[in-house]
Amino acid sequence: MPLVRIHVFKGRSGEELQRLLDVAHDVIVEAFPRRDRYQILEEHEKSLRVLDTGLGLDRSERFVLIVIISCVRSRTTKLVLYETLARSLRMQCGIDPSDVMVSVVENSDEDWSFGMGRAQFIAGELTASRTD
Repeated sequence: MPLVRIHVFKGRSGEELQRLLDVAHDVIVEAFPRRDRYQILEEHEKSLRVLDTGLGLDRSERFVLIVIISCVRSRTTKLVLYETLARSLRMQCGIDPSDVMVSVVENSDEDWSFGMGRAQFIAGELTASRTD
């Protein structure tokens, strides 16, 4: 499972935040199958700046930035991921797709240590599950 960082403005309830984490996890597991769950939720005051990159998008206080750190994935997998995240967050969390921004940051097996000062993928203690 990739490492997922989710950035939101402060003000959501604990239940809303948990639902957001669960929906994001479910969609990412569907696109990038793994059984592990690594998520970091960061709440921001008004210091978070999220412009529309010239696309004419209206951003609101419900804006969500999802950064997914993962091994290399195919273009098709990423396109499906973006669409499914936007659709699922709208349906299950009431977040408008114009308020969903996603960035996939790619890395490789040697970029991970899960503890004990070891690179478990390189040492053969873990095997990466690749679907594309």
